[in-house]
Amino acid sequence: MIILIVTSFLLLSVSLSLLMSFEIRSRVQFFAHQIHIKTRYLLQHLLGFAIQMDQAASSQKTQAHWHLQQWWVLITGFSLLFSIIMIALFKPVSQLKIEADYLKKTDPQIYSLLNGEILTPPPEEDERLMDAEIIAAMQIEQSYRQQSPVMHSSLIVPDNSESHHHFDSTAIDRKWQRMHPRYKQRLLMVFKTMKERYGYDLVLLEGYRSPERQNKLSGNIHTTRARAFQSYHQFGLAADVAFKRSGKVIISERDPWAMQGYRLYGEVAESVGLTWGGRWTSIQDYGHTEYRMPGLRKTQEMAEKLIAEAETGLMNDLT
Repeated sequence: MIILIVTSFLLLSVSLSLLMSFEIRSRVQFFAHQIHIKTRYLLQHLLGFAIQMDQAASSQKTQAHWHLQQWWVLITGFSLLFSIIMIALFKPVSQLKIEADYLKKTDPQIYSLLNGEILTPPPEEDERLMDAEIIAAMQIEQSYRQQSPVMHSSLIVPDNSESHHHFDSTAIDRKWQRMHPRYKQRLLMVFKTMKERYGYDLVLLEGYRSPERQNKLSGNIHTTRARAFQSYHQFGLAADVAFKRSGKVIISERDPWAMQGYRLYGEVAESVGLTWGGRWTSIQDYGHTEYRMPGLRKTQEMAEKLIAEAETGLMNDLT
């Protein structure tokens, strides 16, 4: 808006100067006339040159106009060179290549585990399936808590003020692009290993978690005690997962098949350098893993920096 105002003011000033000064109008007309003459001369010259080039291209003028025909070679060569330069400058850069180059430089451990193959996230699951299973798991946990009040749950749900009757999942983020590559590629390697080695399909329940949601969850000691920027979720370095069997999402560890899967999940996750929540003593969070990046400072500024880099693909050296 400011630029528009300044530009309008300058145009108005120039217009008033032209209207009020005969000398300025004369000079402008003179320069315009000179430019018109030079432009017309240049166009006529170019038109004559084009006609000569056209004549030189005919088979009858091969010997008589050989010096002009060299221009076709030069024009073709420069056009080819210009095209190569434009393709090199404006060719889209693959996000996978950016991640591969970044991991090769900053995290050779995971790069070697991947053998240079950057993994892509699986298709997003139906939100309704996951929300329905979360509600079902909440009901199961509520019944277990009534039987054993001291029992902790690993299910990441809102505080006790939000029951399953009005569960709201809008605050839950299940987007892979908000997870940092150093964690995301490790987690994808775990997904791949669990599927190929043990036949377990994994689904992402929650990745990035906002500071507001983290503070809300910390109000329930059965869920988490970490407040905003104390959890690796705010840094894109943690996620909660569940399993999928016969088209249905399975979360609760009360299911023996799922509990066996969680144990295998923990072993595989630890083998690629992740920390598994199933080994915690205060709250055992079987579906949770996190990457404790060396030298990470748990500050709001660092969280914003890591999330921005994950989203934009601008991978800087963080070590």
